[in-house]
Amino acid sequence: MKIKELRELSNEDLLKNIEECKEELFNLRFSQATGNLEKPARINELRKQVARMKTILRERELENK
Repeated sequence: MKIKELRELSNEDLLKNIEECKEELFNLRFSQATGNLEKPARINELRKQVARMKTILRERELENK
Protein backbone atom coordinates (compact mmCIF):
# COMPACT_ATOMS: atom_id res chain seq x y z
CA MET A 1 0.00 0.00 0.00
CA LYS A 2 1.38 3.40 -0.93
CA ILE A 3 1.71 6.32 1.47
CA LYS A 4 -1.02 8.27 -0.34
CA GLU A 5 -3.46 5.41 0.14
CA LEU A 6 -2.49 5.10 3.81
CA ARG A 7 -3.10 8.81 4.44
CA GLU A 8 -6.65 8.47 3.11
CA LEU A 9 -7.51 5.83 5.74
CA SER A 10 -9.11 6.70 9.06
CA ASN A 11 -7.27 6.21 12.36
CA GLU A 12 -9.33 3.11 13.13
CA ASP A 13 -8.47 1.57 9.77
CA LEU A 14 -4.79 2.32 10.29
CA LEU A 15 -4.82 0.68 13.71
CA LYS A 16 -6.57 -2.36 12.27
CA ASN A 17 -4.01 -2.60 9.46
CA ILE A 18 -1.15 -2.29 11.95
CA GLU A 19 -2.50 -5.23 13.94
CA GLU A 20 -2.94 -7.32 10.78
CA CYS A 21 0.60 -6.56 9.64
CA LYS A 22 2.03 -7.38 13.04
CA GLU A 23 0.21 -10.71 13.03
CA GLU A 24 1.54 -11.52 9.55
CA LEU A 25 5.01 -10.43 10.67
CA PHE A 26 4.83 -12.80 13.63
CA ASN A 27 3.85 -15.67 11.34
CA LEU A 28 6.68 -14.86 8.93
CA ARG A 29 9.23 -14.77 11.74
CA PHE A 30 7.92 -18.10 12.96
CA SER A 31 8.31 -19.53 9.45
CA GLN A 32 11.82 -18.13 9.28
CA ALA A 33 12.76 -19.80 12.55
CA THR A 34 11.53 -23.16 11.27
CA GLY A 35 13.28 -22.68 7.92
CA ASN A 36 10.14 -22.54 5.76
CA LEU A 37 10.24 -18.86 4.77
CA GLU A 38 9.99 -18.36 1.00
CA LYS A 39 10.18 -14.54 0.78
CA PRO A 40 12.50 -13.11 3.42
CA ALA A 41 12.15 -9.60 1.95
CA ARG A 42 8.49 -9.58 3.01
CA ILE A 43 9.59 -9.16 6.65
CA ASN A 44 11.32 -5.87 5.84
CA GLU A 45 8.36 -4.69 3.76
CA LEU A 46 5.96 -5.30 6.63
CA ARG A 47 8.23 -3.62 9.18
CA LYS A 48 8.46 -0.51 7.01
CA GLN A 49 4.71 -0.49 6.36
CA VAL A 50 3.97 -0.64 10.10
CA ALA A 51 6.42 2.22 10.65
CA ARG A 52 4.70 4.30 7.95
CA MET A 53 1.28 3.76 9.50
CA LYS A 54 2.54 4.62 12.98
CA THR A 55 4.17 7.77 11.59
CA ILE A 56 0.89 8.88 10.02
CA LEU A 57 -0.94 8.31 13.30
CA ARG A 58 1.69 10.32 15.18
CA GLU A 59 1.50 13.18 12.66
CA ARG A 60 -2.27 13.34 13.10
CA GLU A 61 -1.89 13.28 16.87
CA LEU A 62 0.51 16.22 16.75
CA GLU A 63 -1.77 18.18 14.40
CA ASN A 64 -4.65 17.91 16.87
CA LYS A 65 -2.65 19.39 19.77
